[in-house]
Amino acid sequence: MPADANPRILVVEDDESITLGLEMNLEAEGYSVTVANDGENGLEHARTENFDLIVLDVMLPRMNGFELVRALRSEGVTVPVIMLSARGEEMDKVMGLELGAEDYITKPFGLAELLARVKAVLRRDGMVRQRTQKVVRAADLEVDPGTREVRRDGSLVELTATEFDVLWCLIEASNRALTREEVLLAVWGPGHHVTLRTIDNFVLQLRSKLEADPTDPRHLVTVRGVGYRFKP
Repeated sequence: MPADANPRILVVEDDESITLGLEMNLEAEGYSVTVANDGENGLEHARTENFDLIVLDVMLPRMNGFELVRALRSEGVTVPVIMLSARGEEMDKVMGLELGAEDYITKPFGLAELLARVKAVLRRDGMVRQRTQKVVRAADLEVDPGTREVRRDGSLVELTATEFDVLWCLIEASNRALTREEVLLAVWGPGHHVTLRTIDNFVLQLRSKLEADPTDPRHLVTVRGVGYRFKP
């Protein structure tokens, strides 16, 4: 993403001291920051304004972070999300990622780490958008990396940002099978907190949306002993 693009970030956090610290440091990095102090307010901002990233606490009044992400994804809002939580249990991280969050950071965290994660998510999202504009067509599927739109039999299929990244990662492999570790590195980058099982779940979600028969996939096929491959 170009440095002069001035990315817009929505921070949804009810702890005033954390909010102030995030707002000051993100703005110092050149981001435009909007703040919401509860889940319902955050959801309204996300529905009515265009953001490049949402930094979202899990434990919020009126609507928690999981509910907020679920609501956004069900409405087709695919803006990248980084979740913050004092709860470091693996199942909470898995839930956040499977709902469509791009990253999950456990409190307390260092601002340097959070800023690095923000840059990584924005860079990854921007890189996918700036790659070849050539539309990929495979039987009943049409994938446009420029608009990040996927159509099946001509109808638009709503994918989360991470679902699209996983799909595009497999497409870019040019019919080569990728291991789960390769997908993790390509989509989340080094230092990720994603388990191999999460990749399996994302593939299952993609199959349910893109395959005529998810139990007998035509495009997102399993390669035994290796991982997954996108078959045109």
